[in-house]
Amino acid sequence: MKSKNFFFAGLLLASSMTIADDSPLYTVVDGDKVDAKTFAGWKTWRAMACERCHGAKQEGLVGPSLIDSMKKLSKDEFKKTVLEGRPGTAMAPFNEAKTVVDNIDNLYAFLKGRSDGAIQPGRLQLIQDPGAESK
Repeated sequence: MKSKNFFFAGLLLASSMTIADDSPLYTVVDGDKVDAKTFAGWKTWRAMACERCHGAKQEGLVGPSLIDSMKKLSKDEFKKTVLEGRPGTAMAPFNEAKTVVDNIDNLYAFLKGRSDGAIQPGRLQLIQDPGAESK
């Protein structure tokens, strides 16, 4: 009887982990309003002046278009590229930049949203909590 209980407990745990992994990477309203984590990713992009190489619309300048690259890179490949850089290119490592390290998942969400066409280029806003206005 105990082994059945452990089996079902394991299934329950596995299914709850799957649900957590199915959460949306980013949330966007009207193309320019995003959830707090994606907003933090956008702020990281701006703070690190990534547009100097990748362009204000992420379409590339001296660095490649991230609109295209984010369609091909896995999250792990993205993290490795940003944190370790690309030797032999102008892509410097950002593994010592606390803002980037602390927000790497948020930066990924922002750039993935841009690449997917869900987030429009330009200034972003936080999605307003409808309940916050009545407080």
